[in-house]
Amino acid sequence: MSTKEKISEKTLEGVDLAHENEIIIYNDDINTFEHVINTLIKVCDHSAEQAEQCSLIIHYKGKCSVKSGSYSYLKPLCSKLLDASLSAEII
Repeated sequence: MSTKEKISEKTLEGVDLAHENEIIIYNDDINTFEHVINTLIKVCDHSAEQAEQCSLIIHYKGKCSVKSGSYSYLKPLCSKLLDASLSAEII
C-alpha cells in the first residue's frame, strides 16, 4: 500500500467517525404530529417538509433517524428532544 493510499484511508476513517451516530425518534401514543414536526424544526433545524416526512416515517415505521453526526454534537440535541417528551436515543 502506498503512502498516498494510507493517507486517503485515514482521511476516510476520520470522515466516517464524524458521522458514526444517529438520533432515532420512536413512535408513541402521546405526541401529536404537530408537536413532533414543530420540535424537529426547532431542535434539529429541519425544514417543514423534512420534519413532516420524518413524522410520517415515525408513525408508520415506528422509528426514524432524524439527525446524524458525532456523539458530542448530537447529545445536546437529543436532550432537547427528550425534554420535549419525544422518545429519542443516540445510536
